[in-house]
Amino acid sequence: MWGSRMKSLLRAATVALTFTLAVACAPTTPPATATAALPAPAAAAIPYGANKAASGTFVHDGVTLYYEIYGQGEPLLLVHGNGASIGSLAAQIEYFKAHYKVIAMDSRDQGRSSDSEGPITYEKMTDDLAALLDHLQVGPVDLVGWSDGGIEALLMGVRHPDKVKKLVAMAANLNPGLDAVDAEIIELIKNSFLSLPDDVRKTPEGKRQLKVGGIMLTEPNIDPALLNQVAAPTLVLASDHDLIRLEHIVTIYKSLPNAELAVFPSSTHLVPYDDPPMFNAAVERFLTTPFKKVDRIPDTMASFQKMMNGLAR
Repeated sequence: MWGSRMKSLLRAATVALTFTLAVACAPTTPPATATAALPAPAAAAIPYGANKAASGTFVHDGVTLYYEIYGQGEPLLLVHGNGASIGSLAAQIEYFKAHYKVIAMDSRDQGRSSDSEGPITYEKMTDDLAALLDHLQVGPVDLVGWSDGGIEALLMGVRHPDKVKKLVAMAANLNPGLDAVDAEIIELIKNSFLSLPDDVRKTPEGKRQLKVGGIMLTEPNIDPALLNQVAAPTLVLASDHDLIRLEHIVTIYKSLPNAELAVFPSSTHLVPYDDPPMFNAAVERFLTTPFKKVDRIPDTMASFQKMMNGLAR
């Protein structure tokens, strides 16, 4: 019998896949106007992800990419997860736009961005983000990525290190294998796509979602040693009931030369949506605090001595 952790993992995976496949089944018009896979919080008055006043487009690699910009200040780039869109980050946009120039883009083949020719890869989506910064003539930026966006955050540090200051990778993975994801999760993903009705598969929306969702079974394929090239301070985040195995999250953390690690309690892969205050606070603290590499034993002893000196007074 499965334990509570596995049940929570499967429940989170089911929710995530339900959002993804709901887009494929929705009776919408062309893919460029597909709705967000994750609905914006009800409290948000602005239609994030569908706000013409804040939007713009540009073309990169033959793909028309849709983006929105909010607020003033230092640039902060937010990157959504698989099958989602800008709207899934509504709680983060609403929070961070008070002090940052928040930039968010629908990834290729997702949201209001257009479809691309050929296979979709994380490297292509990462290069799209770099092209967005060039188009807007901003950077370097702080970057916060969730799930697929977390993968792209790590790849930005490798492929475009001059464009980033600090990186936040929430629930990223380096490969689609069993060391990163439990077998039950992989089976659930496979069965969800296999069970998609034929009439839905033939629609533009269905084809789009099968293409985007399908990369979860074959990608990414990032050698952990490659992360040693990421010079930017990086906050590695996950939840204690995440879809990504915590052992894999620790591998990512240990592979980065300038990294911090935090695990959210009693939470799932969807913590940025389920509990924005906790998620946003962790991100904000990292972004606003000067990064310091901690030396485990010397720093522990120094803090211990400081504590004891204080107690002796």
